[in-house]
Amino acid sequence: MSETPKRCRWVPQNKPTYVKYHDQEWGVPVLDDIKMFEFLVLESFQAGLSWEIILNKRENFRKAFAQFDYKKVAAFGEDKVQELLQDKGIVRNQLKIRAAINNAQHYLEVIDEFGSFCNYFWKYSDNKPIQNHFNTLDNIPASTPLSDTISKDLKQRGFKFLGTTVVYAHMQAVGMVNDHLEECFRYTEV
Repeated sequence: MSETPKRCRWVPQNKPTYVKYHDQEWGVPVLDDIKMFEFLVLESFQAGLSWEIILNKRENFRKAFAQFDYKKVAAFGEDKVQELLQDKGIVRNQLKIRAAINNAQHYLEVIDEFGSFCNYFWKYSDNKPIQNHFNTLDNIPASTPLSDTISKDLKQRGFKFLGTTVVYAHMQAVGMVNDHLEECFRYTEV
């Protein structure tokens, strides 16, 4: 019988979706603009909710937001907003829906300026992950001076629903910071 690997303590072992997300995605450096946009959208929708709700609705979000094709999302009009407000498969928050569309439009502007959103985002960490060394969940911050800086810049660029806490969650998800606990088997893998 194989032993269960030691994971970060925030991962409910009895929830396969969470385990899969932790083991395969969380903290892995993202260098793909579509995947980066997906995480930005999902994290902005998660604000004030549990991540479990978002993970459980992830496939519905993919369908609703054109597989996170930011060019298509940037072109969504009022009819699409009204359609999304009726979609029971996603979080039906009008402000967050409109923010996702707004953010896609500004995402394109960032790509025009930097060549890709990943180029823009990763410049903040000199294009490499920041290796943190946490032993307990209590040590992991909700935000940092770096997430403050990125959030402020995104807001100046017109992005919405991307405060410092959401940005830090994004930094964790896309691997800019390695916040796996040192005891977690993924810590050395990412």
